[in-house]
Order: sequence, then structure tokens, then C-alpha cells
Amino acid sequence: MYNGKKVVVVLPAYRAALTLKQTYDEIPFDVVDEVVLVDDKSPDNTVDVARQLGIKHIVVHQKNRGYGGNQKSCYDKALELGGDIVVMLHPDYQYTPKLLVSMIALIGNDVYPVVFGSRILGGGALKGGMPMYKYIFNRMLTLSQNLLMGQKLSEYHTGYRAYSGAVLRSVDYEQLSDDFVFDNQIIAQICWKGYSIAEITCPTKYFEEASSINFSRSMTYGLGVLGVSVRYFLARTGLVKWGILGTR
Repeated sequence: MYNGKKVVVVLPAYRAALTLKQTYDEIPFDVVDEVVLVDDKSPDNTVDVARQLGIKHIVVHQKNRGYGGNQKSCYDKALELGGDIVVMLHPDYQYTPKLLVSMIALIGNDVYPVVFGSRILGGGALKGGMPMYKYIFNRMLTLSQNLLMGQKLSEYHTGYRAYSGAVLRSVDYEQLSDDFVFDNQIIAQICWKGYSIAEITCPTKYFEEASSINFSRSMTYGLGVLGVSVRYFLARTGLVKWGILGTR
């Protein structure tokens, strides 16, 4: 609980057996009330590790739904539990749980309704070992997105995100993609509704066990992201209706 608000941390898991304990052990349970783990049909023993750790709320997909589909299950369960503040933390330990309190505080004190941990601010991405091609790809996409969407975010592609429960309830995330482009579609929905997004500097780690997508999937993702941004631009200039944006 933070400032009278219930805090739920959600862990979208896929092949996280080797890093889940390290992630879970650093969660600050003095402010976090509940932890939800959604396993997207991992081929390893992620679910067994989660049970050994005593995680009460475990959702297991019977078939792999994709990163966006995993997040949908995470947010559904968090809202069902009455989460006033919901934070997505990857269980692969790419992002440090030690920033949770700072992210929660910004929402809990009604400063911002949405907070992102940015790998770009402070140079955390390259310091943490982000491949150069991914860094360049990130910067080019972000520049294009800021121009098209009229925003000033340092990056749109972080997996470390905190939302107020009210924000999640106001966006129809169930209609978004089940794939990686979900992340950018939900940002578009949030921006369209006029919510402000805060960013804090976030160190990151790239290592063998950390989740990542290959070059071909990165290209598919990039094209999808640009598609979302172009549709947002067309909607905000009145050339298309908003309802066309962010759907499956």
C-alpha cells in the first residue's frame, strides 16, 4: 500500500525460471501489496519456481498468446485484485526492481498517472549492453514517433511501466494486438486521452537470459510501431476517425 493506494506488480513471464527469484527477491514488499505472474506457456519450469517463491496469483496460458496477450492477462488480474497502481516488471531481471518505489511514488502522490523507466535517459541502454543496431533503431523510431504523435518521450519501447488503475480502466486494451506492438498501441491510447507520462532514468542489463527479439522480429515490430504512429497522426489531424487506431 502506498498513500492509501493498493499496489500490484505484474510479471509477464516467458522462460523466466533462471531470473525470476532474483527479480522477486528485490521487490519492495513494504509498498507492494500483490504480485501477479502470468506465464505465457513457457517451455521451462517458470511456474514451478513461481510457486516455490510463494507467489499467490499465478495465471498460466494454455497456449502462447504473445507479449501483448500476456500483458492483457496481467492487467485483467491486477484490476480484478483492485489495483490502484499497477507496475509491469519483467521477470528476466533486465530492469531493476529497485526503481519500483520511485515509480509508485509518482503515481501514489498524484504527480503523474503513468510512469516509464527509460533506458535512454542517462545512457543506461548502451551502458547495459544494448546492441548498437537496437539502440540506433530505438532512437530513429522514437524520433519518428515524437514527430507524428506530438510527444516528447525519450523512448516508447521500454518494458518497465507503471499505470494508475484509473488509466488502465479507461483504455480498451483488450482490443489491442497480442504481439509486441501492444506496447505502442497502449501508449497511443493513453496519449489520445490526454494523460501525461513521466519518465525516470532506468539502468538495464542485456545478457543471455534476458528476453529479446531477433532482427527480423525487430523489423516487423518497427513497421508496426510506425503504423500506429501514422494512424495517430492522421487521427489527430482529423483525416481518419480515432476508432481505427490501435485495434487488432
